[in-house]
Amino acid sequence: MSGKIRRSFGNRSRKSRFGFGVASWNLLFHILVVLLPINNDEIKKGVSQRDPSQMIFFTLKDMKVGQNIPIYFPKKDPSSSPHLLARYEASSIPFSLKELPNLLNFFCFSQDSPQAKAMESTLSLCEIEPIKGETKFCATSLESMLDFVRGAFGLEESFSVVTTTFLTKSSTTFQNYTIFDVPKEILALKMVACHTMQCTHAVYYCHYQESENKVYKISLGGENGDKVEAVAFCHMDTSHWSRDHVSFRVLRIEPGTFPVCHFFPADHLVWVPTPSTK
Repeated sequence: MSGKIRRSFGNRSRKSRFGFGVASWNLLFHILVVLLPINNDEIKKGVSQRDPSQMIFFTLKDMKVGQNIPIYFPKKDPSSSPHLLARYEASSIPFSLKELPNLLNFFCFSQDSPQAKAMESTLSLCEIEPIKGETKFCATSLESMLDFVRGAFGLEESFSVVTTTFLTKSSTTFQNYTIFDVPKEILALKMVACHTMQCTHAVYYCHYQESENKVYKISLGGENGDKVEAVAFCHMDTSHWSRDHVSFRVLRIEPGTFPVCHFFPADHLVWVPTPSTK
């Protein structure tokens, strides 16, 4: 599911939760991220001691033409990702942590297999309590995702989706990028972010927050010639995030001290209301 989608569908919000396991640390960097206001040279210097996938952060003051930022973009083609099932298909799959043995049996995976560990991690991510001010839901079908989005925006609101787009093809995942055009804010009072999860079939972890957030489209040029139209998400209030969140350790800041921003991988989605033409 990629590119632009303009639809007006229904939503029935459903309570969901979020937890984490070892197999999902990289996902966490893309779900609840924080920005440290440190020099980018310091970040680059420290990357040899860190997983490069942590390099998705930047500050609001970095958001200017000519700014150089080291960024990790996983090169996963959204068109090759598992597709969301139809609701009637998804409803036949036992999607809950307590049903994990039946789920493994359903897909013929052993309990110690990598697939089993990924499914256990995903189910845990979906079932832990949300943080204060957050509403979340794990969508296993296109209909359920659109239901959730409509519930966030209102029954009569139309909406569209924005995604990060690679304008050139390469295998480089981590390099320096330069902002070569004025970042464009997508004006929206509320937005819904949906992140791909590790599972046997397509599952999206979707959530939105009552606190202020901002979404931007940013044109980037890589040092190897790559060009990316990137989606960036800025969290203006992190005061309710856990102090133990890995991003705070990586970026060396405290919850609620600074607005924090991060880039979205190409197969993650941000839903926003469609501006009225009236």
